[in-house]
Amino acid sequence: MESVGTRTRVIASATVLLVALAACSSKSSGPSGAAPSGATASGATTSGATTSGATTSGGAPGNGTTAITVSHGYTDVEAKEIQAQADQWNKLNPTQKVSLVFNGGNDGALQKTVAGFTAGNFPDVAYEYGSSASQLAKQPKLVDLTSDVAATSFDWNDFYPSERTAATVDGKVVGVPALVDNLSLVYNKKLFAAAGVAEPTNDWSWQDFAAAAKKLTDASKQQFGWAYVNDGSEDTVWRYLALLWQAGGDLLTPDNKAPAFDSAAGLAALQLLQQMGVTDKSVYLDSGNDNYLNLFNSGKIAMLWTGPWDLSSINPDVSYGVTFLPGYNGDHETISGPDLYMLFDHSSARAATAVKFVQWLTSPTVNLQFAIATGDLPLRQSETTLPDYSKFLSTYPSDKVFVDNLNNVKHVRPNITSYAQVSTAVGQMVQAVLLGQKQPQAALDAAKSQVESALAGQ
Repeated sequence: MESVGTRTRVIASATVLLVALAACSSKSSGPSGAAPSGATASGATTSGATTSGATTSGGAPGNGTTAITVSHGYTDVEAKEIQAQADQWNKLNPTQKVSLVFNGGNDGALQKTVAGFTAGNFPDVAYEYGSSASQLAKQPKLVDLTSDVAATSFDWNDFYPSERTAATVDGKVVGVPALVDNLSLVYNKKLFAAAGVAEPTNDWSWQDFAAAAKKLTDASKQQFGWAYVNDGSEDTVWRYLALLWQAGGDLLTPDNKAPAFDSAAGLAALQLLQQMGVTDKSVYLDSGNDNYLNLFNSGKIAMLWTGPWDLSSINPDVSYGVTFLPGYNGDHETISGPDLYMLFDHSSARAATAVKFVQWLTSPTVNLQFAIATGDLPLRQSETTLPDYSKFLSTYPSDKVFVDNLNNVKHVRPNITSYAQVSTAVGQMVQAVLLGQKQPQAALDAAKSQVESALAGQ
């Protein structure tokens, strides 16, 4: 999930962070003890933990009480709701206390967690972007959750497939899904009506999309059919990957050892962008400052490829609709960037409490209440079958398409430490084509060479 706008995803430098991770890998684990009485997650696997008494978050004996810290970057309504849920947990579990710690914003979560390893004050649970999984997976203090999620009570397969894949690195489950989203097509109904263009449907093709964008573009009014974030960042890559996958391609080979986007599918995706951005001039190229939302609200952009995170920023007087992404030969695949709760070892007692808390927090009933309070999408497939799901839909009717669209997520970005470099190369490739600086094939060739170099350094 890695969404943009109010939840902008930052791909940190893998090289710098891996050095930092290596530097703090010699830290010994804190005191540990038996899992708390009644814990359902007593099988938590920790790295290097020794055995003694149960401890509090400060490391001192707690007379049977275990206390953990959960680091997060939630603000506003999400911060209020996660605190309410932590309070509920503490009331239900008086001997297993949870304290929330604001990490300063999720964009800096990875860096702050790494710094905590050095300082010795790392959290028991940290909210992390999915793109951080491969880097933190190398941290010796990471709690390996593979055996815990295999328990029947965890119902691991209830999470959407893309979430489970994003939480797995080299066959090891390194986190539990914390947030999920995806890209869908959001459109301004008034602009479609004014241009006499039929509104999008879930069956739209690339050709339908490009033709509509061209008709909805009016240079005299500085009005565009579509907006594309073209700053060369991961936001630029996101949209391209959806096109690449729809056309039958992939970013890397199955073993993640070589580029695979230099293919007929990769070329077709770039050619569509070239047609719309350079030939038709139907695309507003956003510089990464999220101005596309202001222009959408003012009637200057007809269509966005965005996620549920942007819906609250659409003005109440803008009548809009949501559909699946336009597809290639009937394939409407989208992209999702799930975020994770990752757990770290202070002691076996604290690790067991952390697993138990995260399992409870992401359980269908509890997570659906979070979704109803915040507008975040349900994490588990079974949440859509619960009675309160109707309350979620009545509160956020436009989110239904995004929930349904989770079934159109078939791929996730590779969990590799060199992903930052791969993303940079692909982002620059797309940017160059949309700016008319390179032809699609030349851009593919240049990016392929950059990615080969990045992968060789893994």
